[in-house]
Amino acid sequence: MNADFWAGLATGLALIVAIGSQNAFVLRCGIRREHVLPIVLFCAASDALLIAAGVGGTGALLRGNALLMDLTRYGGALFLGSYGLLAARRAWIGGHLQVEAKSSGSLGAALAACFAFTFLNPHVYLDTVVLLGSVANQRGEGRWVFGVGAMLGSILWFSALGFGARLLAPWFEKPLAWRILDSLISLVMLALATSLLFEK
Repeated sequence: MNADFWAGLATGLALIVAIGSQNAFVLRCGIRREHVLPIVLFCAASDALLIAAGVGGTGALLRGNALLMDLTRYGGALFLGSYGLLAARRAWIGGHLQVEAKSSGSLGAALAACFAFTFLNPHVYLDTVVLLGSVANQRGEGRWVFGVGAMLGSILWFSALGFGARLLAPWFEKPLAWRILDSLISLVMLALATSLLFEK
């Protein structure tokens, strides 16, 4: 695997591994062993679709336009740096993930809730379509390899969260665990921001 793939995998994981409503819902379904496979597939497929839209759509818009490329490069670096600093702040403060024991109900209800957590969240578009798309397109011909890496990161995360929930839940409730994760997220984001600023 090349550097574009690993960068995509690291970026995808860094963006998705955070305390949020979607992750809490997947974790809750996993703990209760309710509709785990459909929920994991839905989340991973949704992310793949959004990442592909970002890599393909953003690429079509940016390629051949030096001004837009520079704007997305520096804008992406600014966002990544800000995201990294916010992750560092979360690591400093600490946090934990509370999982409700309430049943998610039928498969249809569970998928509807998952759809809302995914597509009605404005951050998902910023993270996948705008941010990942912009960073991917800075890698030129390697943008789709980067995108595949980011998609794999999503698949790995949701699979671990859904199918490993009973093992992961106690760990995620500990502030130290989130501090470690947020510290890693911060390092990845700041490293990517620096690479965008200083690449030739």
